Amino acid sequence: MYKGYQRIILPVVANLDKQRPFLPMTKQKLEILTVTEVAEYLKVAERTIYRLAAAKKIPAFKVGGAWRFSCAEIDEWIRHQSTSSSSNLADGGEKNK
Repeated sequence: MYKGYQRIILPVVANLDKQRPFLPMTKQKLEILTVTEVAEYLKVAERTIYRLAAAKKIPAFKVGGAWRFSCAEIDEWIRHQSTSSSSNLADGGEKNK
């Protein structure tokens, strides 16, 4: 009775996991990302992510020598970067040193 229903709905639900904006907030916030995923998320080169992580300018940790990133911490870092940029503009556009 439900076979046709499962064939139509299940592929759609399965594809949701591949699309970050449609992930439930709790799952997205608990997600651990790789360098490649963070680079895609921030739309920068992987090398940039490696540099930021090594310089401790982006929240990251290593697992067996490979960099990993908490999605929640990256989102918070983005918010902090955005507010820092806004306050720098309000102060005449000078960067804090």
